[in-house]
Amino acid sequence: MLTDQLGRPLRDLRISVTDRCNLRCTYCMPAEVFGADYAFLPRAELLSFEEIERLARTFVDLGVRKLRLTGGEPTLRRDLPDLVARLARIEGVQDIAMTTNGLLLPRFADALRAAGLDRVTVSIDSLDPEVFGRMNGLGQHPQKVVDGIEAALTAGLGVKINTVVQRGVNDAGLRDLWLALRGLAPLRFIEFMDVGNHNGWNMDSVVPSGEVLARLGGEAGAAAFAPRAAGYRGEVATRHVDTAGHEVGLISSVTAPFCGDCSRARLSAVGALYTCLFAGGGTDLRAPLRAGASDAELRDLVAGVWAARSDRYSEERGEVTRAGTRPKVEMSHIGG
Repeated sequence: MLTDQLGRPLRDLRISVTDRCNLRCTYCMPAEVFGADYAFLPRAELLSFEEIERLARTFVDLGVRKLRLTGGEPTLRRDLPDLVARLARIEGVQDIAMTTNGLLLPRFADALRAAGLDRVTVSIDSLDPEVFGRMNGLGQHPQKVVDGIEAALTAGLGVKINTVVQRGVNDAGLRDLWLALRGLAPLRFIEFMDVGNHNGWNMDSVVPSGEVLARLGGEAGAAAFAPRAAGYRGEVATRHVDTAGHEVGLISSVTAPFCGDCSRARLSAVGALYTCLFAGGGTDLRAPLRAGASDAELRDLVAGVWAARSDRYSEERGEVTRAGTRPKVEMSHIGG
């Protein structure tokens, strides 16, 4: 089994299929940076579906069992169901998921499910139209995302809902969000993280997961929930259920880092391999791929990168922050 310097296996591959998005969320692609004149990648620089499929096979040969499509917003990539179908045919793949803002799911959910997509994670940060409109940067209404969630469920896709929590921004509405959506799908609340270089992160904006759980429980506080055991090694969310069996997950990358079990590699839309969400640089796989590298050469390259991996940024965050900010890859390039 291929492992890195800390004994962590390679099990999950997140594949960015585009750097474009139809929202400008303040914690990912703030409009003041990614404005109307922002130069997104030309099509020729993006990995083709054939190239993505070949690299995915390389990772599966090395132990990957779960694939997740990300962006940018992956549903903006033309003919995305065709890519899903290619990935679904790879022997050894056990799960294909996608992270999306949900806006285009009413149009594509059926086709994606038919192609072999198993589940989606849909992001929605507030049900208050004013708050959500500010956070997504373009004034989009939250009902459009809820419509996308319902379309995914109708299509037979598994669904989880993600909410990034920022103090003074959307934290006041967390319980309303939980009460309104808990009957649809499990919700996961994510501590605001210092991903990329432009989201204005600071520790004062972080709402610790323990506080989030207490808010969701109302008068009963955190006692309204019972802990649930992890479903597998490396699961990023700690799970809890209320008395009715509704599940909530807490992703505590800031206050309770889980680097020790991280089994995720990330492939950018231009074919760069990143071994950490907070990485400052990646390894170019597109160049050797397009230069005619053999399958064995690609496997050796990826295996060498993973075997040398020692990333644990979330555990080192305090030390790094005190020493000064270091450049990190933008989340829009490698997904969440």
